[in-house]
Amino acid sequence: RDNMVKGLDNVFRGYSSIDEDFYEELEETLIMGDIGVNATSRIIDELRTQVKDQHISDTESCRNLLVEDIREQMKTDEKAYEFEDRKTVIFVIGVNGVGKTTSVGKLASIFKAKGRKVLVAAADTYRAAATEQLNEWTDRAGVPLIAGKEGSDPASVIYDAVNAAKSRGSDILIIDTAGRLHNKKNLMEELKKMNRILDRELPDYCRENFIVLDGTTGQNALSQAREFGEVTNLTGIVLTKMDGTAKGGIAVAIVSELNIPVKYIGVGEAIDDLERFDPDQFVNALFM
Repeated sequence: RDNMVKGLDNVFRGYSSIDEDFYEELEETLIMGDIGVNATSRIIDELRTQVKDQHISDTESCRNLLVEDIREQMKTDEKAYEFEDRKTVIFVIGVNGVGKTTSVGKLASIFKAKGRKVLVAAADTYRAAATEQLNEWTDRAGVPLIAGKEGSDPASVIYDAVNAAKSRGSDILIIDTAGRLHNKKNLMEELKKMNRILDRELPDYCRENFIVLDGTTGQNALSQAREFGEVTNLTGIVLTKMDGTAKGGIAVAIVSELNIPVKYIGVGEAIDDLERFDPDQFVNALFM
């Protein structure tokens, strides 16, 4: 973030007029800030058009256009959080080490605090101690957990969780899945299988498919989102590790290229350190 702000300051203060050299340096700064080549190209093209149409000649006005364009792009639809007040299944996916299990616990805590009846399913049956880790988080959140034996079929856990949700009248069922390497075809097929069970058994529930991405991994996070998006209809992003050293520009790249909204961001280790994504706050932190 500091590099992004410093780089932009150098560009906007270092040029007295808006010329081709100005655009090239601005483009390089955005790419280096993890916004990525494709998203940056779109942003620069839009900026060129606006500068020309509005007859802008000073770099400060150009900067304001840039920030507002990105702010508008990052806005979350007003209906994006309606699921929080309806019967919903939240399917949480992503690769190893991004903070899925932690995010599941934090989401459960958020919904429990809103008075929702929450149930969590531990469908990560591969990783040693995965269920124990999730159990710690659900205990903290004060919500029940449905789990299977280590090494068992994750689909059987889904069946058990679906039946429990029906019998207990759960409002929100959150499913934690194994950390899937996005290039492993067999694991992706398993993901599809679990999706089919949910579609068949809980047709009246809203469906949210969240991908958890580590905000510090840059363009690799974009690759993960793209791969998972081919397997399931992603409805939102949970962006973790946005405190400290995170290179937040990757959020702009993902939203721009994949049109998937960032819905929550993790800003710390405590159970209440997950919050709704605020585009105004995010853009101000990234560019101001």
